[in-house]
Amino acid sequence: MKKYAADLHIHTCLSPCSDNDMIPVNIINMARLSGLNILGITDHNSAKNIKAFYEQPLEPNLLIIPGMEISTKEEVHILCYFRDPEGLMDLQEKVYNHLPSIKNDKQVFGDQLVVDFMGRIIDEEDKLLISSTNISLDEIVKYVTSIGGICIPSHIDKPYNSLIYNLGFIPNDLEISAVEISKSCNLVNATKKYPFLEDFTLTRSSDAHTLGEIGENGMFFYLNELTFDEFVLALKNTMGRMVRLKA
Repeated sequence: MKKYAADLHIHTCLSPCSDNDMIPVNIINMARLSGLNILGITDHNSAKNIKAFYEQPLEPNLLIIPGMEISTKEEVHILCYFRDPEGLMDLQEKVYNHLPSIKNDKQVFGDQLVVDFMGRIIDEEDKLLISSTNISLDEIVKYVTSIGGICIPSHIDKPYNSLIYNLGFIPNDLEISAVEISKSCNLVNATKKYPFLEDFTLTRSSDAHTLGEIGENGMFFYLNELTFDEFVLALKNTMGRMVRLKA
């Protein structure tokens, strides 16, 4: 079993709340400097920048997990991950069609840039991506699971846009194996406050919107090899694969 450092919640310059220097080449270089092996790219309600990460050959010790952070109609944020960009594109179309037609105000929310690997601007997204979709949490999880993805509710300890805060509980029939706590959350205090968290694999990522935040979370995956299948086994805490957080 090998140990791999991971950060599964990183926003690019497509997310309106992110710095414009959050481009693929910079994110990968920062991951290298931070000693990361697994990167989850998770823009708000869109995946238009994910293919840019594959325009250059990836290092053998780096696994990109294509993802998206969706805002459900309950205003719960949930991270959705796929084996490859193609699977994510199916979700992209569904989510985009269920976003309200609110135009992004760049003076208020910032740019929403679609770029290539080196950060050259290809397009700008006009629709405000931090809006909530009109898709329910249950529908998102069932759909993502049905097309081969896996879901993790985002930063459940936060007093906004989180599953516990917005709903007050984790539904028993929700098809999830893991939940994310925020990078500032104390692991011991969280499990004391919410004992039911012991039923789930806990992840902790940076939710990076700036380059300096990448890798500030202290999370490690124990896998036989660096693949998406092994990644999923660890999130499900099965076959000896596991996720461990720094205290």
